[in-house]
Amino acid sequence: MNIICIVTDTLRADHLPTYGNQQVSAPNLTQFAEEAIVFEDCHAASFPTVPTRADIATGRFTFTYLTWGPLPQDETTLADLMTKAGYTTMGIGDTPFLIRNGYGYDRGFDDFIWIRGQREASGRPDVTSLWKEEDDRFAPQTFKTAMNWIERHYDERFFLYIDAWDPHEPWDPPAHYVKPYLPDYAGEQVYPAYWDWQDAGYTARDLEIAKATYMGEITMVDRWFGLLLDRLKSLGIYDDTAILFVSDHGFYFGEFGIFGKSRFRWPDNTIPVMEAMARFKQGAIAYRCPKHNEISHVPLFAKIPGYAHQRVPGLVSIPDMMPTMLELAGIDAPARVQAKSLLPLARGEVDRLHDIVVTSQSLADTAGNTTLIVDDSERVLVEVSPSTIRDGQWDFLYSLEGEPVELYDAQNDPAHQCNLAAEKPDICAMMHAKFARWMDEMDTPEEYAVPRRRL
Repeated sequence: MNIICIVTDTLRADHLPTYGNQQVSAPNLTQFAEEAIVFEDCHAASFPTVPTRADIATGRFTFTYLTWGPLPQDETTLADLMTKAGYTTMGIGDTPFLIRNGYGYDRGFDDFIWIRGQREASGRPDVTSLWKEEDDRFAPQTFKTAMNWIERHYDERFFLYIDAWDPHEPWDPPAHYVKPYLPDYAGEQVYPAYWDWQDAGYTARDLEIAKATYMGEITMVDRWFGLLLDRLKSLGIYDDTAILFVSDHGFYFGEFGIFGKSRFRWPDNTIPVMEAMARFKQGAIAYRCPKHNEISHVPLFAKIPGYAHQRVPGLVSIPDMMPTMLELAGIDAPARVQAKSLLPLARGEVDRLHDIVVTSQSLADTAGNTTLIVDDSERVLVEVSPSTIRDGQWDFLYSLEGEPVELYDAQNDPAHQCNLAAEKPDICAMMHAKFARWMDEMDTPEEYAVPRRRL
């Protein structure tokens, strides 16, 4: 069968109707989900953008040994394996970090097209100055390019990887997508604080505009996703094509006081107000930022020929997509693959894939080091953000030995409003022990595991 993998950026699961949010308009994704397998409890593993792509490419939990950066040459990738198996392979994306600066995420594909302009560093103002209509924007360009490629290759057996950065900020969809959410919208653009929104001087109106423009981008992505599906149907290959749709992580819009997905201050210890885009290139100082469900819980849909629609409970993780696609292609997973195919879970052959799932920034992060965290600008790490460890009953946030921990009842407190760590130290110890065993099972380098061996 043909296989299409679609990755979006910053799309929270709880901002789609399929996961209960009826405020957001996403009719095409909603209809698609009604034909697909819906994984109800999928979480990011390596955080954020580039580490997630490394997980998808390798089927490994790369945060245990890699930092944000180029894909190592010794990794065997999904595209490598698909190409060697005889698939025509193509990658199309506007995510700005895939091929620039030697990142190498085009490796293994027969061809790769990058849509320029999603960051200032890659010429965004130059590109946006040419915008005249919706079709000129990034998600439309990415999906149109994919549709055109499919039209040229629909009679071949293909693997197509589509990577759309929207609804990542800056949120600047056409106003007609925003006004249904904010009728008095007048074209304002709010860039996130990447800090505690009130300390940064943001107002409730700023958050209202940000959420409306974010939801507008979701609706825009949904429209072009729908057009892609229509193209597959018009070519007569929709029913014979496996389509997987996921996002890499979510975003805070004021939850836990945070507006962003990470927390930074600047070298002069100030907090910018709606000017973070311009300041990012100057570097920053990184502080603790927990990864609650607003960050980790992502949509995962898989429409697979021969599989009926169902909603599948149970913890799964983004790296599981890679061995799933290999199984669909009839390719044996290399021994290095750590994740597991989702198909046995969907077939009811097992009731769970993982004892725990972990969402984390790189375990190489230590206080005081200078590293890449959310883009290709270096930042000084002052505080290590906790990893979030889930076992289906408990959500446990832990960073390093001696640091404060958090514990939440995953079933009865999914919003993480009541930290039970102080009253349930035995559960904290159990969850930490599971994490320690898991690090060993994943062959985590000892230098990264040692600071996390004890509570």
